[in-house]
Amino acid sequence: MEFPGEAADARDASTSPGSPRGTQDQQDDTPRAGERAPRATLHGGTDRSSGNPTPLSVVTAALADAFLTAERWEADDLTAVGYVVVGVERAYVGLAVATALEAYPRPPVDAPRQLAAVLAVAPRLVALHRSREDRRPVRVLGRRATAVRARPETASPLLVDTLPELARALDLTVGRLLWLADTRAWNRRQGPSSPLHHHRHEWITRPGRAPRLLEKPMDMLRRTQRTILDELLTMLPVHDAAHGFVPGRSVVTGAAVHTGQQVVVTADLTTFFASVSAPTVYGVFRAAGFAEPLAHVLTGLCTHRVPVHVLSAMPAGGSPEERHALRQALATAHLPQGAPTSPALANTSLRHLDARLAGWAGAVDAVYTRYADDLTFSGGDRLAARPDAFLRGVDRIVTEQGHRLNPSKTRVRRRGSRQSVTGVVVNERPSPGRREVDRLHAVLHNAAVHGPASQNRSGHPEFRAHLLGRIGWVEQVNPGRARRLREEFARIVW
Repeated sequence: MEFPGEAADARDASTSPGSPRGTQDQQDDTPRAGERAPRATLHGGTDRSSGNPTPLSVVTAALADAFLTAERWEADDLTAVGYVVVGVERAYVGLAVATALEAYPRPPVDAPRQLAAVLAVAPRLVALHRSREDRRPVRVLGRRATAVRARPETASPLLVDTLPELARALDLTVGRLLWLADTRAWNRRQGPSSPLHHHRHEWITRPGRAPRLLEKPMDMLRRTQRTILDELLTMLPVHDAAHGFVPGRSVVTGAAVHTGQQVVVTADLTTFFASVSAPTVYGVFRAAGFAEPLAHVLTGLCTHRVPVHVLSAMPAGGSPEERHALRQALATAHLPQGAPTSPALANTSLRHLDARLAGWAGAVDAVYTRYADDLTFSGGDRLAARPDAFLRGVDRIVTEQGHRLNPSKTRVRRRGSRQSVTGVVVNERPSPGRREVDRLHAVLHNAAVHGPASQNRSGHPEFRAHLLGRIGWVEQVNPGRARRLREEFARIVW
């Protein structure tokens, strides 16, 4: 089978680290930073094949690349390399240099396309370019390639500079890499039987609530995402408040922080993974040290746009407002629930939210933890005095960070009532809920006496693994009770 973009392998192999070639997300044919312009454009003010003046984007792309090769990020050095590219165009280069220095106090060494875009919308430079088109248009005389940056020896093996290097690190060809990244949204526009789909979709209905969509990556994409997780994402820092999907942390470590407090406040984020958008994920990869084009491709690998035919099959459930918000989130590129990279990327992307909520809690001498989409706060007299006002501040912060709280899941539990954090009771010490453990013990006993099929009332396809998982959860909190549950489990005849 021929994959889209396979024929571009040889062309992309010479891509410079600052070039956007390989992102495959442009919707026009205008050359970008790091791309080779048509020969007629390089040596004249107009494109000889069409008679049109050189587009401003071509000129600013050449200037952006040149500026990033300057020895120092200062006016004299930028002006000198600018003259090499477009000639001694004092006013033109002067405006470009002033715009670059005003926008960037330090050189954006791995963001030439962003720099070019800033130059291309500078009002004075736009006006000057248009005034010159008819009488003496600016010509691009040559190009200067940006240099490859040195990487620390301890950096991730995926932290590379070019698209072919990234493809090799992921054990893919460039064509297959672009096919999986799907940055042009080929997947979303195809029918149910298209080979371009990389995910299987399964709607989960929830009584009285909006349905949930599982987006399970197929084998090749899942293996690629697993490599990204193991070789890169596990090395990225997360906030101390995050306890879900973090090595060495669990529901127990998160709950233990809130033991013996006067009041425990819990809240829940709505459509957790779907609310983490592609621009946010792109920012994670940029902050990790990837140049723009590679960050775009990695974002494409780790996000997903749900095809139209899947959204059309959304089952009933939830209010019209909830369904509309869910459909909008799923239709745009987001973290898919079911991808191995989604939990780690969500934790990393929520560092700013975690920091703000931790600060908000600290202002009333409270503590804060987050397990996936479950937010928990606990404290003494100051928090207990006005939990409603505190929650209004939490809602404001969460909204400003691009998420929403689920009001039906907000709880305020004071001392004297059952204080539970992610299923762990924390009134005096972390412990599993007595009712939950007793119910599980009854299920195991009945399964041993009457057979496991008699207790699998929900038709769970992996009932044995399901019971072991529930026992394992109790074991994290109370090993003694879990030991008795395992003894009962051993009596079941499968």
